[in-house]
Amino acid sequence: MNRITTGITGFDDLIEGGFPEGRSFLVSGGTGTGKTIFAVQFLMEGAAQGEPGVYLTLDERPDLIREDMLRFGWNMRQLEDSEQLKIIDGTIAKIGIPSDEEFSLPATGFDLDKLLLELMRTIKKIKARRVVIDSIPALGMNFENEHDVRKAILKIIYLLSRAGVTTLLTTEVNEGSKQFGKYGVEEFVSDGVIVLHYMGIGTQSNRTLHIRKMRATKHSEDLHPLEITESG
Repeated sequence: MNRITTGITGFDDLIEGGFPEGRSFLVSGGTGTGKTIFAVQFLMEGAAQGEPGVYLTLDERPDLIREDMLRFGWNMRQLEDSEQLKIIDGTIAKIGIPSDEEFSLPATGFDLDKLLLELMRTIKKIKARRVVIDSIPALGMNFENEHDVRKAILKIIYLLSRAGVTTLLTTEVNEGSKQFGKYGVEEFVSDGVIVLHYMGIGTQSNRTLHIRKMRATKHSEDLHPLEITESG
């Protein structure tokens, strides 16, 4: 089985060297736990390994993501110019404002099929091996009920699996929640679940990581300390 490294120091050692190739994995956690940093570092590692990636943002504007990631020394714009990375802007379609991004949804409103068409077109264009979808709750805001959200998640994961890419999906849950996905389906259809925790007590803060599930992999079941540094 081919393994896809994340480049996150210490993490790959917990999952037999990396994610099983061509599968989808959920990165779950509360606000401020480091989900986006985790996902972008996965794409940065891909670029370093000659594996192009696609970042679909449904939550934060691409220009802000590029700016934030420069703090870690990650020049996303440079990778976009060399076609090692492409960002799809799905943040403003629902409010009908056109995007300045090269890859974006039409300003006519959110349409899942158009989103998937743009995603698959971009994957094919740069021969992407890695995909990040950030985030599932932002996707869910475009649907009227949870049943439709679940159908959309299933469709996305199925098509990405058929495309042969390795995918990270981020989702936000309340700290201490017994669920690992907002809609109660993500954790079951994903091939793995990584849970990030953040606990603040007084002036002290503590981040941890727990691998709840990882198919086809002998993985650590312990709670591991997680640190966000200047390099990721």
